[in-house]
Amino acid sequence: MLTNSELRRMARESLQGNWVNAVLGVFIYGIILSVMANIPLIGWIGAIVITGPLTYGLYGYYLGTVRGELTSVSNLFDGFNNNQFGNAFVLNLVSGIFIFLWSLLLIVPGVIAALSYSQAYFIMRDNPGIPALDALRQSKEMMNGHKTRLFMLYLSFIGWILLGMIPLGLGMFWVQPYIYAAMAAFYEELKNQNFSTPYEEAPRSYTL
Repeated sequence: MLTNSELRRMARESLQGNWVNAVLGVFIYGIILSVMANIPLIGWIGAIVITGPLTYGLYGYYLGTVRGELTSVSNLFDGFNNNQFGNAFVLNLVSGIFIFLWSLLLIVPGVIAALSYSQAYFIMRDNPGIPALDALRQSKEMMNGHKTRLFMLYLSFIGWILLGMIPLGLGMFWVQPYIYAAMAAFYEELKNQNFSTPYEEAPRSYTL
C-alpha cells in the first residue's frame, strides 16, 4: 500500500502543468455553491439540486487528472448530462442524510460514515449509470479496513491548510486541488487493489 507521502507525490505530479485548470475548477465550484447558498429559499433549493452533479464533475476531473487523461474545466459540469444528473443528485442527498443520521449519535460515527461513503463519486464516475445506493454500498465495501488510512491522509494536510488560510484564505484555492488530487490517487490505488471489475447490479439490500 502507498504511504501518505507517496499519495501526495502522485497528486503533485498529476497537477504539474494542470494547476490553472485545477484552481479554476475549485474556484468555479465554490462560487456557484456560495452564490446559490446566499439566495434565500430558491437558492437553497437550487444548491441542493446542483451540489451532487457539481461534486460528481469535480471528483471526475481530479480522477482523470491523476490518470493522465486530457481534462478541462468543462468536466466540472459532466454531472449535468442526462445519464448522470439524477444519480449524482440522489447520491448527494442520500449520503448527506445518512451522515447526518449517524452524526446524531456522536461526531465519531458521523466521521466514520463520511469516510465509508467517500469513494462513491469516484465509483459513479467509473461506472456510468450506477444507482446512488449501489455506489454507496461499493464505497462502504471498498473502505472496509481503509478508513483510518484516509483519515490520516486528511490529517497530513493540516499544515498545508493552515498555510492556505494566509492571506485571507486565498491559498486554499491551491491547497484544495492538492487534497482532491490526493483523494483521487487514494481511490485509484484502492481500486487497483480490490475493485478492478466493472459494476454489476447486486440484489437490492442496503444498510447504513
